[in-house]
Amino acid sequence: MCASEVASSEHYQACHSCDWLVQIPSLAEGEAACCPRCGQPIASRPRFAQQRPLVYALTSLIMLLCANLLPFLSVSTQGLGNKILLYQAATTLFSEDYASLGMLIYLVMQLLPLCCLLLLGYVMLRLRWHGPLDLSRLALRWLFWLQPWGMVEVFMLGTLVSLIKIAALAEVQVGSGFWCYVAFSLAYLKSFMHLDRNRLWQQLVGPVPLQVEPIAPCSARELDLALCHLCHATVPLDRGYCPRCQSRLHARQPQSLQRCFALLLAAIILYVPANALPMMVTETLGSVMNSTILQGVVVLWKMGDYPVAMVIFFASIMIPIAKILALLWLCYSTHSGNPTHRRGRTRLYHLTEFVGRWSMVDVFVVAVLAALIRMGKLMSIYPGDAAVAFAGVVLITMLSAMAFDSRLIWDLPPSTVRKPE
Repeated sequence: MCASEVASSEHYQACHSCDWLVQIPSLAEGEAACCPRCGQPIASRPRFAQQRPLVYALTSLIMLLCANLLPFLSVSTQGLGNKILLYQAATTLFSEDYASLGMLIYLVMQLLPLCCLLLLGYVMLRLRWHGPLDLSRLALRWLFWLQPWGMVEVFMLGTLVSLIKIAALAEVQVGSGFWCYVAFSLAYLKSFMHLDRNRLWQQLVGPVPLQVEPIAPCSARELDLALCHLCHATVPLDRGYCPRCQSRLHARQPQSLQRCFALLLAAIILYVPANALPMMVTETLGSVMNSTILQGVVVLWKMGDYPVAMVIFFASIMIPIAKILALLWLCYSTHSGNPTHRRGRTRLYHLTEFVGRWSMVDVFVVAVLAALIRMGKLMSIYPGDAAVAFAGVVLITMLSAMAFDSRLIWDLPPSTVRKPE
């Protein structure tokens, strides 16, 4: 960088995982830059970054419309049958006094992804044709707030597991709406694979001047700089607010460990009824059978559906427990100022952040089965009381992971900080 240039968030980027200030090299299309301290990716330049997201977003919107209008799944046995459209996988629960669960499923499988696609499409069009900057900034803020809560791929896995479970009970047929939702899921995921948050904000609003030229490798906090978690700009901390996205600035998330631990405690409390109460209620010829999560896994295993049983076991039992234990250990080791294995703990944190959403697969399985298996006294399936509690466990552990600030892992413990002479 020439001496006449002003240091900005375009040239330097604070790592969102460890707060290390990195000078960003000139990236070619398809290249990415990683933090030299923790190894996490901090910047990228995707190929066709202005064309592909818009194309995939438009494709996703078309496929989602078709998936809701065309037959999704149908089932028949002994002369009785039922068929559903995509949206009925959630709305059927409204009539069974599970309005809260139905609304949650509808939000994460359709409504929130739809909002993200519309916001993404507006922002990408705004980059081509100028529009109101304040409205574009608001759209981009909401886009990155809502994006983590769309669970399109998890619902797709839940539907596939449901098909395997139904095949043992009745004849099932896959409609064209199902294949449209498969195409929607793939296009939706591709829409966000070609986005770099910092670069997108730079294209929309521009870089942020740093007011200081870093002269040695150090953390952003040592230079009174802060990373904006919403737009990933590196901003002078004394500003108070990010000039690019108007978010409040903090050197570290306030009371990160306390909020993370409190949410984990709430998840642990909910995890007890989620496993003790029935997850699914099956009514067959007047007899009612309640099954917990573990009992459902055992039934699948005895029926010979070993892969499905393993998926449910790991997603619904192992992953929630492992995530809670991992976050508890991260909170303890960070609070105690443990300086060892920082890279490993950072990777563990990002792993727990990634896998947490996949525990919702069992809730989606129950929702699809409850909507599809409606044959009166012959056979009907209903969600159990554990479904709401287990959905709460998944959402609260996701919030807990978001509350944890991984940069605290890399902060020096109090015993190693030099006192001024």
